[in-house]
Amino acid sequence: MQEIIKEVLKFRNDRGWAGNHDVKNLAISISLEANELLECFQWTTAEESIENDKQAIVEEMADVLIYLIQMADCMHVDLEKAVKDKLVKNAIKYPIPEKTTK
Repeated sequence: MQEIIKEVLKFRNDRGWAGNHDVKNLAISISLEANELLECFQWTTAEESIENDKQAIVEEMADVLIYLIQMADCMHVDLEKAVKDKLVKNAIKYPIPEKTTK
């Protein structure tokens, strides 16, 4: 994950885009890209969408992650730690169901 983060930030910095990427605009961009991802599935089943448009789906997924990495950088958020912390909270909120014996 750290290598991907470095590459994304280098790409942004090499082009001088950091000044235009504030938290609000990055949040908007994440939402827009997520909606473009949804558009890949509009009017078809998930299976049809993947079969017909997998590359577009993958690219939109990547766009969401790229903007999320940049937003985390602006806010000084360690995404790996944030995910791990959230998984701990989710494990408490959504425990593994107990198996019933017959």
